[in-house]
Amino acid sequence: MIILKYIKKILLVVMGLIFLGIGIAGTILPVLPGGPFYLVAAFCFTKSSERLDNWFKGTKVYDKYVEGFRQKRGMTRKEKIRINLIADFFIVLSLFIVDILFVQIIMVVLGLYKHYYFIKKIKTIKPGEIE
Repeated sequence: MIILKYIKKILLVVMGLIFLGIGIAGTILPVLPGGPFYLVAAFCFTKSSERLDNWFKGTKVYDKYVEGFRQKRGMTRKEKIRINLIADFFIVLSLFIVDILFVQIIMVVLGLYKHYYFIKKIKTIKPGEIE
């Protein structure tokens, strides 16, 4: 049992670092949203190591992308649109690649739910409010 606990912590650290790297790439690249990956990295770090969690919470990346969202302040309209457009691009691309009708229907339903969630459940804030 103790070995499984350490393996779980190691996997969470590795996953956190991977998602942090993807988030940083998303901050630099205009095509990839960084915010959601920072949220997953924060979750992984919180569950894996108190030291890593404290380190990540002390970074500017955490302050800018995670803290505002965690305090339920929401996302700017620009962030919402950017994330949705990128996700929609990959959903539509997947619809052409996947040739299984059931899977295509599930992807469309999940895409529609994503829009509902972003519009109704995540508060839209003005750009100046997040800082």
